[in-house]
Amino acid sequence: MQEPGKQMEQELENQKNATDADAGVAADAHSVAGLQEQLSAAELKAAELQDAYLRAKAEAENIRRRAQEDISRAHKFAVEGFAESLLSVMDSLEMALKVETPSVESLKEGVEMTLKQLVSAFEKNKLLEVSPQPGDKLDPMKHQAVSAVPAEQEANTVVAVLQKGYTISERLLRPALVTVAQAK
Repeated sequence: MQEPGKQMEQELENQKNATDADAGVAADAHSVAGLQEQLSAAELKAAELQDAYLRAKAEAENIRRRAQEDISRAHKFAVEGFAESLLSVMDSLEMALKVETPSVESLKEGVEMTLKQLVSAFEKNKLLEVSPQPGDKLDPMKHQAVSAVPAEQEANTVVAVLQKGYTISERLLRPALVTVAQAK
């Protein structure tokens, strides 16, 4: 048998170990509950982020679709303004054809007025002439030399303009056809 003092110490030690074990179980239970709360919060946050992602993806798809529709409409109606400005030219030509007995003077006057309307429509829509003058230096970005002829001027300069060129919004639509002076 153990001494009564030692026995008491042993019992106190056993009680302390039991209390520590109970505290450990309680701490583990508290820890598990805390982890479950953290897991629930993380799952909730993940669901919110998933929802936000799906909404952003849908919005991006809507923006892309609207942009494609806008581009399609822009292509479809790009010439609308130009066509509208040509309507007066068409009207003038049709009226000229309705004249019963036109005189040469009235025809010439009508053609000049129609040409003014056409030039106005071109200017309004930034369709401008490229019309080099004789003696101008050949610009391969705006002129196309169709032949070289002997001339009393510097080589590679314009001698004659065979056909005007045109630019649209500073982009070459058709080069001017020219003859140039050939090298001596």
